[in-house]
Amino acid sequence: MKELKSIKVHLWVCFISLQILSAQEAFHNFGELQFHNDALVGFHLDLINDGTFENNQGLTGFYSTDPLRISGLQSPVFNDLEVVADNNLLLNIGVGITSNVNFVVGDIQTIRNVPNNTLNFINSAFYVGSNDDTHVNGYVSATNKELISFPVGDGNRLRPLTIASSAINATAKCAYFYEDPNSPTSILQQFNTSEKETDELQISETEFWRLEADQPSVITISWNSESSATLLAEVATNLLVVGWSKTQNQWVSLGNSSITGNLESGSITSETFIPNDYEIVTLGGTNDILEPFTVLNLDNYFMTPNDDGVNEFLLIDGIENFPNNVLNIYDRYGVLVYSKLNYANGFNGESNSNGNIERNKKLASGVYFYVLTISDIKEKHQGYLYISN
Repeated sequence: MKELKSIKVHLWVCFISLQILSAQEAFHNFGELQFHNDALVGFHLDLINDGTFENNQGLTGFYSTDPLRISGLQSPVFNDLEVVADNNLLLNIGVGITSNVNFVVGDIQTIRNVPNNTLNFINSAFYVGSNDDTHVNGYVSATNKELISFPVGDGNRLRPLTIASSAINATAKCAYFYEDPNSPTSILQQFNTSEKETDELQISETEFWRLEADQPSVITISWNSESSATLLAEVATNLLVVGWSKTQNQWVSLGNSSITGNLESGSITSETFIPNDYEIVTLGGTNDILEPFTVLNLDNYFMTPNDDGVNEFLLIDGIENFPNNVLNIYDRYGVLVYSKLNYANGFNGESNSNGNIERNKKLASGVYFYVLTISDIKEKHQGYLYISN
């Protein structure tokens, strides 16, 4: 195919090509395709690239209410890329960006067990518009960068990881997994959270990031209400970044050089480490602050959350005087079913966990175990409650 010499010629050729291939529901490039100058090109069908498709200029957009896909034998490289895809844009091959990605609608998805299929930001390329509704659900890479915030997430949430390196990384790569590292579903390897350098170290069983980079770096990750940070530390300052060491085959602390927020939400920056020395990284903490706490067994509680106005809530006398508290409730198998920072007598028998129990669902009748930690006076109370629906 000849190079396209102007936007009018380009759009005309694209239109004819799409019409010819509409029965295949794809635009198929076999030769050498290049967009010049101020080209504005919109793909409304899949792109199959089996030829050269690089050194592009202008804006290339993917627009559709149907799922879109980029596949083929060779990775295309775009200048500016815009995504307005209600049902997402799937990358079956890597895609390079030399200028900018504009996230408007829908995710860019990659295949998690094929980590080389990434959205690759080359040199000074950047992005705008990422949020919980539109980001990369899978792998992002960066070529020749010291600093980048990877716009990664799980499809429903943006969970970025920022890396700042001491020198330029030839390639850095990152993906986010909203999965338990003990038994992840997207990758084969398991990372036992009981294998750790010290007994006091706590490891998130909610989420993790896979990060590759060969330069000494610090990283910044965040947490929110779905990260269950209250299970990792009693106060935010005891949170850490942790990583699974490839040489030690265990979890180790990667430190805490800076932290903002509280146990409900915030962000944390690690100490310096080399990412390629670790399989995955996540949020951790230490529970050594618990050692001086007095542990008391309180009376059992009886709840009947059946909307009759009696025993509807778990009431803890005097809790309003100690707002800096954390309440965790577990079922008889040890599964967390409710966690609340600054508990104020609001538990009505419904789970707020995103684990094995469905969120906002009434818990079954039975015995549950609770732990109430009051940081200001360094006390921890524990006991049982019974729910009868």
